[in-house]
Parts: sequence; C-alpha cells; structure tokens
Amino acid sequence: MTTQVLFIRHGETDWNRIKRIQGHIDIPLSEHGLLQAEQVGARLARDARLDAVYSSDLQRAQQTARPFADALGLELRLSEGLRERFYGAFQGHDSDEISEKFPAEYVEWQTRDPGFAPPGDGESQRVFYHRVVHAMEPIVAAHPGGRIAVVAHGGVLDCIYRFAMKLPLQEPRNWPLLNCGINVADYENGGATLASWGDIAHLSTDTDDDNLRKRA
Repeated sequence: MTTQVLFIRHGETDWNRIKRIQGHIDIPLSEHGLLQAEQVGARLARDARLDAVYSSDLQRAQQTARPFADALGLELRLSEGLRERFYGAFQGHDSDEISEKFPAEYVEWQTRDPGFAPPGDGESQRVFYHRVVHAMEPIVAAHPGGRIAVVAHGGVLDCIYRFAMKLPLQEPRNWPLLNCGINVADYENGGATLASWGDIAHLSTDTDDDNLRKRA
C-alpha cells in the first residue's frame, strides 16, 4: 500500500541568506521566509488532501508547517529525528570561517567522505542519513495508503532524494533543495520513488538552494 509524502523545506532564514550553517541552532524564519511559508501554506490549504502534518522540532520548520496544519485542522506532529544534520563546531560559521578556523577538517569535509564527522561531536553524513531514513519509517507506517506532509530541512530532503534514487552518499548533488519547494515521494514496500521534485509554482518570491556558495 502506497503512502505519499510531500516533503517541504522550511522557508528562508537570515542565516540561509548569508550561507551560515545552522544545523541544530534554532534560527527563526526571516521576513522573506515567513512570506514563502504563507505562500506554500496557501497552496496546501487549498489544494492538498492531507491526513497528517509532521515537522522537525526546530522552529524554522514549525513556522513553515503550522499555518497550513492549522488551516486544515490537523495536529502538527513534531519529530526530533527530522532535524537538520548536527554540524558540531561548524555550526554558526560560514564556509570561509570554517576554512580559517578548522583548515584540516575543512579539507577533509570537502572530500565528501560519508564517514567524516565535524569536530565537536558532529554527525557524519552516514549517521545523519540513517537517522533520517529511520525517522521516516514509523511516520510512513502510521499512514498506510495515506497522504502526508513533512516539513524539514535541506539536508533531510537530500537524504530522502538519495534514498529514493538509491544514490551513494558521496555522489555530488545536482538536484535542487529549495526553500518552501514541494517534493513528492511515494513510499511502498520499504522503499520510495520520486513522483515530483522542486515544485515552486506557488512561490511568487525568489527561493534559494541549500548550499554554501555566497552571493556576490
């Protein structure tokens, strides 16, 4: 029995705008992010048949999810397992600062080794991936044949894409992870397939990808 999941990256934060790593730091949406959340919320409240709404427990995800959960009369269910990757001592810094403060670790990070964990007890990509995949298992199991929304983070959506496409963790990313984009996956028999990805038709404002490239 297929369970359809609408994965939504949270709206933009001020730290997204300047490419500063948030990880588990609980940064709220910016004014622009709140507008994006309003727009995706209006679309889901108008068009989507949803049985449940789940969210990371970090406030940037909750602020994105709560408006349409409330509009649809659905409880917002929070999951710590849907948090962004924990980046340890890298959190709160941009890529230039990380390169300056942690030069050896920065070089290792750039190799895309799935086993690399940032200093300060950060999560490796491998540990993070398995956390996300396992966090989705009870959520999907609770809604056989249903249609649900999950609001989370760019790193979480990256894990979902790799899981559905059966891609190795070291594979360079060439798919978008856009603020308030809608990404649809169908779960069945322990696996997932992608139905659509990167839908931003509802956004009348700009949106940005989840990367560390600074704007000029």
